[in-house]
Amino acid sequence: MNSIGGAVNLAVTVIRSRHSVRKYKDTPIDDKIVKDALDCAHLAPTARNEQPWLFGAIRDRDTLKAIAGLADNGRFIANAPICFAVFGKKDAKYYLEDCCAATMQLILALQGWGVGSCWVAGAKKDYAEDVRKLLNVPEDYTLVSLVPAGYPEEISIAKKKPLDEVTFFDRYEEEE
Repeated sequence: MNSIGGAVNLAVTVIRSRHSVRKYKDTPIDDKIVKDALDCAHLAPTARNEQPWLFGAIRDRDTLKAIAGLADNGRFIANAPICFAVFGKKDAKYYLEDCCAATMQLILALQGWGVGSCWVAGAKKDYAEDVRKLLNVPEDYTLVSLVPAGYPEEISIAKKKPLDEVTFFDRYEEEE
């Protein structure tokens, strides 16, 4: 196997092994892993190379509890060793797409280190502005996603639809 094939297989393995994790061990995430994940996030593809993002890494227990209290589907954030916050610059035309790409790269980088995470919605949520204010992020940014992370205490694997139910080639045709 050539080096390109090996790299592809490693990427596929990381992607296929990723699952949402909501229960974490009480083990801190090493700074090297945090910086690596942030670096991977900031290397995400971005329209016109605008890079309209700002990334936060929150470890302070009181701040994590405050975020958990704001996020309607993120109560478990309070017990995560760290939570990443991805903000997009509101005036950038494709900030949502760009920041979603960055969020996914962040999640995959964490998975590569064996750190589980869960994408918690931020964009279009009522609490987005409250989280922005809590973290003292400038007004020209809006919350796109929260990514609590830690070493998995428990993993539950959601069943995915079969590939042939969600794909088509060339043109979509209804089956009769």
